[in-house]
Amino acid sequence: MHFSYVTLFPNLISSYFEDSILKRALDKKLLTIDFYNPRDFTANKHHKVDDTQASGGAGMVLFPQPLYDTLEVIKKEHPNTYIIFPVPAGKPFRQIDAKRLAQKEYLVFVCGRYEGIDERVIETYADELFSIGDYVLTGGELPSLVMSDAISRNVDGVLGNSESLSMESFENIVLEAPCFSKPPIYENKSIPSEFLKGNHAKITSLKNKMSEMKTQYFRPDLFSRFKAKH
Repeated sequence: MHFSYVTLFPNLISSYFEDSILKRALDKKLLTIDFYNPRDFTANKHHKVDDTQASGGAGMVLFPQPLYDTLEVIKKEHPNTYIIFPVPAGKPFRQIDAKRLAQKEYLVFVCGRYEGIDERVIETYADELFSIGDYVLTGGELPSLVMSDAISRNVDGVLGNSESLSMESFENIVLEAPCFSKPPIYENKSIPSEFLKGNHAKITSLKNKMSEMKTQYFRPDLFSRFKAKH
């Protein structure tokens, strides 16, 4: 799996891959990453990449030329690219999307800044638009990292134990059941005794029930979808 990031601030992204699971994935060549800075492709002698809005109003917009040229270079170098724009108008990014996109070979994330990206760039190059929530950020780097992280975990070999993917939240609409570690009692709080008895069928049944209860309490919207399917 290869990730390319079109961003004015590559350091905001590169540092996230310097530790833990994603660093090990890079070291093993399970993941590769690179960066394209639109400033390197601008025809403006001052390396300017933004301009005022044609309609007036506050905020600068990333204008088309640098992004067009950047994405054309990427597409020529890698014809199998799949280009993603993190934008407020995008559909909500979900676990099912992370699993689906983990099957792609080459993903490109185009990170907006300022007031946004000229819509003509999006209309021309976007394969898919995603939003990670109903709030506004200063740029597209964080959403791109969120999606990259979720996608990476579903790439074969990235996680040490692939079985951990099967019981995670959102796999069956519901949230993952509460998890516990040793000791069995800490500060007078105990874990469910069934977890200590070794009966895996009963443990699975209890976890399923706890998962449903947790979902009903914390995410009634998901629970309604779950009940509709069962």
